[in-house]
Amino acid sequence: MQNILVVYFSQSGQLERVARTIASPLDAAEDVRVDYLRLEPEPAYPFPWGFFSFLDAFPESVYLDPPCLRPFGLAPDRRYDAIVLAYTVWFLSPAPPVTGFLKSAEGRRLLAGTPVITVTACRNMWLSAQEEVKRMLAEAGAKHCDHVALVDQGSSLATFFTTPRWMLTGRKDRWLGLFPRAGVSEEQIAGSARFGRALLDALRRGALDGARPALNGLDAVRMDDRLLASERIGRRSFRIWGRLLRRVGGPGSPRRKPVLAVYVVFLVAMIVVVVPPSMLIRTLLRPFGRERMARERAYYEQPSGSGTERLGEFSE
Repeated sequence: MQNILVVYFSQSGQLERVARTIASPLDAAEDVRVDYLRLEPEPAYPFPWGFFSFLDAFPESVYLDPPCLRPFGLAPDRRYDAIVLAYTVWFLSPAPPVTGFLKSAEGRRLLAGTPVITVTACRNMWLSAQEEVKRMLAEAGAKHCDHVALVDQGSSLATFFTTPRWMLTGRKDRWLGLFPRAGVSEEQIAGSARFGRALLDALRRGALDGARPALNGLDAVRMDDRLLASERIGRRSFRIWGRLLRRVGGPGSPRRKPVLAVYVVFLVAMIVVVVPPSMLIRTLLRPFGRERMARERAYYEQPSGSGTERLGEFSE
């Protein structure tokens, strides 16, 4: 019997569905035991969020401050043959409960020497968060062997409106006849079972060892290089303002609200004034930087990649 641990934090339930869909072929196998660990912060984060409480979470998210988590409830001596770590992205960073798991003593014990498959389902701006997760996995001694990135349906412009609406109201339906449903499409969620079938195959062959990807050729990761500059700008902004807000007061401090109000104005101005020209410049320079972009794409899409040559092998 081989043991798999699925770790996740999900407010809306979407990421839990993704994690369980990926794990479903493993769950159905008689020679595999799957344990699920739902990370539960104390106190719990609200969903839907209030406007200021949502913004108030960003300094601690960006600076990777781990929240208090409820005990995991796992057997203290159990070891796992692989761990699936599913996380959402908050303010271009991993959601704090996942940071808490990665930095906790028990989380590090579970991760040390263990093959880890990271999974994210979010807007298409996940590159910075994945870099932080990779760094924390390396610090814990884990073997990061695969990554799956499912992104919300719709363009970057559309998800700029649909995602906050979902977070602040709980509504993800089509909006105003212009915007698609928020979140990852049902087709993507259902199709993610192919990753579980590939993991089961690798596990049975003894190839899920952390030394090589098991999900290559399955269209696991597609990087949108047009958004890399926007992520870098946003990340720098979050760190500068996050540092200021941490100095003003702790989470929930009334002193933060005026600064957050100023930050909202700054953020909207930056999105309107800075981001479009930077994307335009990058588009104009695209023909002159194909080799560099190819290197960036290869780096951020590793280890699983965007190849499709094995899709037929693990389709339903």
